[in-house]
Amino acid sequence: MAALPAPVRGTRAHQSPKADMPWIVVVWDDPINLMSYVAYVFQSYFGFPRAKAERLMLAVHNEGRAIVATGPRESMEMHVEAMHSYGLWATLAQGEP
Repeated sequence: MAALPAPVRGTRAHQSPKADMPWIVVVWDDPINLMSYVAYVFQSYFGFPRAKAERLMLAVHNEGRAIVATGPRESMEMHVEAMHSYGLWATLAQGEP
C-alpha cells in the first residue's frame, strides 16, 4: 500500500484569500438624487430607523459612499439591484465593512 503525501500546511487550494470576508453593498454619491430621497430609500427598502437612514445618507453625501448592508453574496446582489431600481448608484464588493 502506497503512502499518501503529507498535507501542505497553511494552504487550501479550494479557498481564496477572501473566502471568509463578507459581501457588502456600497451606495455611492451622485449629482442627481436629493439627500432626502436617499434617506427615504434607506428607510423604505432596508427598514432603517430615520436616524440611521439619515446618518448613512450623510456618509454618502460627505464621504462619497456608505456601506448599507453586509451578508451573503446572493442577498447583497439583490440589494444592489434594488438600489439600482430606485435610481441609486450601488456596487457589490467583498471586504471588511
